[in-house]
Amino acid sequence: MSGRPALPAAAESGRPSDGRYRGITGQGQVYIRGLSSGRVQCLTTWRIRRIPRRIEFFQGTLARTGEIDGVRIFDTTLRDGEQSPRTSFSYDEKRDIAAVLDEMGTHVIEAGFPVNSDAEFEAVRDISNATDTTVCGLARVVDKDVEAALDSGVELVHVFVSTSDVQLQDSMHASREEAVDRAVKCVERVKEAGVECMFSPMDATRTDDDFLVEVVEAVSDAGTDWINIPDTCGVATPTRFMDLVRMVRENTDAQVDVHAHDDFGLATANAIAGFEAGAAQAQVSVNGIGERAGNAAFEEVVMASEALYDVDTGIDTTRITELSRMVEDYSDIPNPPNKPVVGRNAFSHESGIHAAGVIENSDTFEPGVMTPEMVGATREFVLGKHTGTHSVRKRLKEIGYDPTDSEVRAVTRLVKDYGADKERVTMADLRRFAREENVTREEEVRA
Repeated sequence: MSGRPALPAAAESGRPSDGRYRGITGQGQVYIRGLSSGRVQCLTTWRIRRIPRRIEFFQGTLARTGEIDGVRIFDTTLRDGEQSPRTSFSYDEKRDIAAVLDEMGTHVIEAGFPVNSDAEFEAVRDISNATDTTVCGLARVVDKDVEAALDSGVELVHVFVSTSDVQLQDSMHASREEAVDRAVKCVERVKEAGVECMFSPMDATRTDDDFLVEVVEAVSDAGTDWINIPDTCGVATPTRFMDLVRMVRENTDAQVDVHAHDDFGLATANAIAGFEAGAAQAQVSVNGIGERAGNAAFEEVVMASEALYDVDTGIDTTRITELSRMVEDYSDIPNPPNKPVVGRNAFSHESGIHAAGVIENSDTFEPGVMTPEMVGATREFVLGKHTGTHSVRKRLKEIGYDPTDSEVRAVTRLVKDYGADKERVTMADLRRFAREENVTREEEVRA
C-alpha cells in the first residue's frame, strides 16, 4: 500500500461578500481579506466555512509557499488537555469550550474518554448531540472502552495501543502480538458499527520501525480511516518526524494524523513538519495544555498554517484570543505573557525603536502576515524603562493632551526613571507626570 487518498474536495458555492478589504501594508506587499462561503466535508460532517484572506507575501522566507496542501484541526483540549496535572473541566465548562470550537469551524473535537466515568460519558454524548462538527471519543483496545465510545454517539472512535517495547513491557504488560491482535479486533468492531475509526500506535516515535509498519498495515487492512502518529513523550525533532510520517504514509491508505507533545518545545514545529510530510490533520489543544509540558497549541498551529503557509484552515481565527482566555480561566493554567499568538505580550511594544516603527507601520516589528485583529486581540504600547518619545506622545494624545516636543521629552524621562525601578507605568502615572510637567490639555488649546 502506498500514498493516501485525497481529502474530499470542497464544493465552493456562493460569492464573495462585501466585507472585503484590500490595502497596502508597506514595501509594496498587499494584504487582502475576503469572506466567501464554501461547503466542505469533514469526513462525517458537512459544514459551511469561511474562506480567509490571501496574502502576497514579503520578500525572504515568507516569499516561499506551497509546502502544505491542506490543514485539518483535531482539537483534544477536552481530552488530552484536561489530563494536565491538577486540571478538570466541569460539564458546563466542557460544553462552553466545545461550543466555541464548533462555531469556529474546528474539524474534530475529541470530547473525552467515555468509559472513564458516567459524568464523562454524559458530557461526550451531549457534546456530540449539540455540535455540528465531528465529535470523537477515545478508547483503549478494550471491549468496554470501544462499546462506551460507540454508545456515546460520537462520529469518530479513536482507539489506541502502546507499540514501543518500553510501554508494552512496563505499562501495558503485553506482547507485540497481543497488541496487534487487540488493535485489529477493536478497529474491526468500530467499522462494523458503521462509525469512522482512528487508530494510534502510542509512543510511535520510540517504536521499532519494522514493528510500527506491521501495526500500521494490520489496522489498515482492518479498515481504519485514520492513522494517528503520536509523539507521546515529545522526543521527535521536525526532520525525524517528517521521515516517520512519510514512512507511515507509504504503508497505509488511511489518512494520516499527527499528535505532538511539547517536552522539548518542539510540538508546534513537529505538527507543521507533519503537514509538510503529507499528514492531513494535526491534534492540538488550546494554549497547548496537556500531559506534562502539553501539546501542540491550537492557536500556534492554526496561525502558522494560515499566516506563514497561506493555507485555508477554515477556522475563524478572530475568536482565537477569546477561546484562549476561556480555556485559561477554566483550566486555571495561566498563559505566560510571552506565549505565542495569545500571550499578553504577543502584540505589545515597549522598546522605543520598535514602538516608533510600529506606530509608523506595524509591519516593521510585527510579522506583517499576522495582525492582532486576525486573532481577536489588540495592540498595546507599554510604558516603561525602554519607552521612547513616540509612544509617550501617542499615549498622551490618547488621554487628551497636546504636548510640545520638550514636554514629551520631559515626560519620557519620568516614565523611563519610574520604569527603571521595576515599577509598572500606568495611565494614572502618565497623567501624574503630565501634570508635573504642566502639559497642556487639548481642550485648553481649543479654548
